[in-house]
Amino acid sequence: MAKETNEKAKFTSESYISMALGLLVVIVVGVLIFNFFKADTGEEKTSEGEVITGEEIEAELEASLASLPTTHKVIAGETTWLIAEKYFESGYNWVDIAEANNLQNPNYLEIGQELKIPETEKRVPTAPIISESYTVAKGDNLWNIAVRAYNNGFAWTKIAEANNLVNPSFIHAGNVLSIPR
Repeated sequence: MAKETNEKAKFTSESYISMALGLLVVIVVGVLIFNFFKADTGEEKTSEGEVITGEEIEAELEASLASLPTTHKVIAGETTWLIAEKYFESGYNWVDIAEANNLQNPNYLEIGQELKIPETEKRVPTAPIISESYTVAKGDNLWNIAVRAYNNGFAWTKIAEANNLVNPSFIHAGNVLSIPR
């Protein structure tokens, strides 16, 4: 009889332990499900546990924009053009970002990739040449002038012929070129 009572007590204590462990599993699973489905509040926590709001994150981003050079961590859906628009307010600066990071293919970025954002001038698109003459600016060449005038760099020969240029590689700032139409 003593053996039977001892086994009953053992059975009862094992069932209580099993029940407690089962309850613990249910609580853990409930917490995990709650965290998975909880709504995004637009807040993040720092490593010290402080809560940061979306407005503070934007203010921090604006402050970092003012202090170039910096780095940028790529998020899903970003392109070099979009990143350049964020930092330079001009997508044309994608070229500077690609160059600073030695990107083999600027169209391919990985999520989480760290990019150097260089300190450089904002790039603006050059205006097309619509008149029948053009005054050469510093740094111009016939190819770029033809691209702006005809949307075709190979048309540089038209400009060279129309202006009787002996050596089309040498044009100087201030020269006035005829742009044949």
